[in-house]
Amino acid sequence: MNWKSAYRSFYYQDAPEPEDLVLPASETALLCIDVQNYGLVPKSSAEEQARWTPFFDRMRQTVMPNLKRLQDDFRRCGINVVHARIACLLDDGRDRSWSQKMPGWNNLLMPTTSEESQIAPEVAPLPGEIVVTKTTDSALTGTNLRLVLSNMGIRNVVVTGIYTDQCVSSTVRSLADESFNVVLVEDCCAAGTDELHQRELEIINMIYCHVVSSDELLEIMQLN
Repeated sequence: MNWKSAYRSFYYQDAPEPEDLVLPASETALLCIDVQNYGLVPKSSAEEQARWTPFFDRMRQTVMPNLKRLQDDFRRCGINVVHARIACLLDDGRDRSWSQKMPGWNNLLMPTTSEESQIAPEVAPLPGEIVVTKTTDSALTGTNLRLVLSNMGIRNVVVTGIYTDQCVSSTVRSLADESFNVVLVEDCCAAGTDELHQRELEIINMIYCHVVSSDELLEIMQLN
């Protein structure tokens, strides 16, 4: 099974295979969403740490090495690598969106200067790469990223990052609504559980984006 037949939801179960992806380097950008220190630090209790172990394992063993490889290959070929991170501009977080102030896990209070809000060193931006800071789930809604991408002549956005079912999904949908061609790299993303990751891929595939593996993407773009 390849990207043309994988991750089919009820709506697209019997749909014809999509056409081949055409991703010209000059019209394509790699977008890395929220791969920040806060998503990689150990949990405060042994119970929480155990619950999150599958996520941490996926991040270290799958997401980080694959994302680093994509970044390196895109840079080597002169293709834009863009970064988005979630952080608040005010120390008390008043500038965050409503969803970021809701009680519970999603209530993240991370000022831009905090260590936890910084992009993980392994996949950090190089000098000259664009970094947008958002106070919303979507990297488009809370920034000028749509305008920036359009000004650069970008039509195709390759999306990576965390969490698949939250900020990644919100960004994918926003990009699609703005008529960008969106490609999501499934082994460069993670959710709290593998089930959440898989279900979200099925929900957004073939309507908001095309879901591919990193190997498939590199073959499609002839970067390997």
